[in-house]
Amino acid sequence: MTEGQQDAAAEFAAEVAFWRKKRRVSQKKLAADMGFDPSYISKVEGGHSRPTADFAQRADSRLQAGGAIIAKWQVYDATREEPGPLRASAPLAPSSSALVVERDEAQLDYDGNRYTLTMRRRLRNCGEQPVTRYLIRISVDRYPEDPARSNAHYREHPLTWESLALTAHCAGEPMAQAVKLDRDATKEVWLLFEHAEGEGRFPLYPGESVWIEYKYVVPDTHWGRWFQRAVRLPTEHLAVELRFPTVLDPVVWGTETSMTAEAAPLRTAPARREEGGVRIFSWETAAPDLHARYRLEWRLRARPESPDPTRELT
Repeated sequence: MTEGQQDAAAEFAAEVAFWRKKRRVSQKKLAADMGFDPSYISKVEGGHSRPTADFAQRADSRLQAGGAIIAKWQVYDATREEPGPLRASAPLAPSSSALVVERDEAQLDYDGNRYTLTMRRRLRNCGEQPVTRYLIRISVDRYPEDPARSNAHYREHPLTWESLALTAHCAGEPMAQAVKLDRDATKEVWLLFEHAEGEGRFPLYPGESVWIEYKYVVPDTHWGRWFQRAVRLPTEHLAVELRFPTVLDPVVWGTETSMTAEAAPLRTAPARREEGGVRIFSWETAAPDLHARYRLEWRLRARPESPDPTRELT
């Protein structure tokens, strides 16, 4: 499998495990209900067997996942497709799998109407070949507890490149971009280590480290009140900062999951401070497990959830 397929397969496996545990079904019981060998569910969830369309459809139906498992399989399946360029470009060079994230810093800012995400990562090339591209994923889910409703919402109001206004820089240089996946609620983009205006390339050579930063915007009608960080590469330090207007009286909590464990509270609570009318929540961890997922959720106590936010989009 390519690196992108490995990431997508891990996401698919985690989705199956999430819904199986949510429905309180054992691996053995699920395998029997689906007509598979008892060990097969364990192999899929452990990342030792490649997912199939038939398996995804049966699992989604048995676990009443409302299309969530099928959607993850479709993302995996799409990793075998050729990326479509945002602009005309030469064929992409193979990407190294030897990247290490020295620091992963995510900042979410909410202004009352939209979320601005700023992602900063310091990457180190521990391999033997230059790295020429880096894959990022943008995924939104307005109603995570109701996949059918969420899917319907994005079919009618898809996330668009225009609204995202994605920008990316490497050591201050604007990076070119090439689309890998374009779906209603999920986007994948190769950030290319070459100038966005075609003024030269700047590969990440073996032994070197560099900061990259990318930023995008999502209206709150498209964003659920949660933010998840998935560890897809070996990572030495992970930090998250959430910033909300103090007048909205926000509260934040979080959970963590892994390939082998159910969701549990974060081992340390998010820190809280206030600056100039902004309430800031920050949380960090060292050496997070590969494929771990850290999920921060919030409630705006001064603004109850709208019963039907889709009306704001018509």
